[in-house]
Amino acid sequence: MGAGGRMNESETKRDVFKHVPVEKPPFGIADVKKAIPPHCFNRSLSTSFYYLIRDLCFVFFLYYIANNYITLLSPPFSYIAWPLYWISQGSVMVGLWNIVHDCGHHSFSEYPLIDDTIGLIFHSLVLTPYFSFKYSHRTHHANTSSLEKDENWVPKLKNDTWFVELIANPIVNVFLVLFRLVFGYFGYFLFNLHGRIYKGFPSHFNPLGPIFNDSERAQVFLSDIGVGVVAYGLYRIGTKTGFQWLLYMYGYPLLVMCALFILFTYLNHNHPSVAHYDAREWDWLRGALATVDRDYGILNTVFHDEPNAHVVHHLFSSIPHYHIVEATRAVKPVLGEYYNFDDTPIVKAVFRETYNCLFIKEDPEKEGVYWFSK
Repeated sequence: MGAGGRMNESETKRDVFKHVPVEKPPFGIADVKKAIPPHCFNRSLSTSFYYLIRDLCFVFFLYYIANNYITLLSPPFSYIAWPLYWISQGSVMVGLWNIVHDCGHHSFSEYPLIDDTIGLIFHSLVLTPYFSFKYSHRTHHANTSSLEKDENWVPKLKNDTWFVELIANPIVNVFLVLFRLVFGYFGYFLFNLHGRIYKGFPSHFNPLGPIFNDSERAQVFLSDIGVGVVAYGLYRIGTKTGFQWLLYMYGYPLLVMCALFILFTYLNHNHPSVAHYDAREWDWLRGALATVDRDYGILNTVFHDEPNAHVVHHLFSSIPHYHIVEATRAVKPVLGEYYNFDDTPIVKAVFRETYNCLFIKEDPEKEGVYWFSK
């Protein structure tokens, strides 16, 4: 339970630029499922609440340390202590976010009402529209790596990317990484940045927008209310305690959480070796397999193994996070070359992928299959 850790450390090194297989795999999703121990699909309400409460305890513990001790420090000690708090608290908030992300997949428990209630409350507390993300994320899982229908990190064709020469510059590349980490999270929810192209105003805060269908609009509006209530509560706290205090205690950790979320979702879906498909070649299984597991060291456990077991998450999103590492180990022999893992250090990987995954080009030997290029 909650194994985490460096589950891929024994992997044989391979050329990270070598293209993975794009032929239809010799196995089906039923074959993959048979390899997974049946208990991995069990959703325990008590276990999920254990992890939720544990993470909340970490959040309040770090807050207590910051509010009662770090605030008393003077420079230069405060210059060290505050960033450590922001990074630590932001990392724990990512783990909390991922637990609530289980609610959207109904892998938190067997009770959808409980899942949605927990999800709405705790995603709202980090200014995330729960139902809006739940529905767009469902579309992402149903259409992963489809050029026409995927929701997230949809790459551009070279002839659609007029600024390729500009962003290929190393200095601009650094700026692009920083921009993505700082503004990518709320840019996605507010303006569908890095998302699928829609007509109209595709915002996760727009219930009438093109992302959602008529049956979803009322709950999208409910998500807006949840975020609005929290935002107003934060404003009231700021007027009483001071907005600098609010920024130090909540704002900067939230920005760290957002940056880490963008970081690991970007790295799970952008890699020089994986393909994208248009309607001529796309199918669900190959799309789901076009994701990459990454290694974050000790943070794998803090993040509840979402970034380092992402392939299985796309194959079976109903598996709760505390079984996903065991499930990944079980399916790797079945997936063989179709399993993608890269243990390149994360800082190196994000700059490498930003440089090498600028746009996609069609495979000259296989129509409908596209590879990243630079």
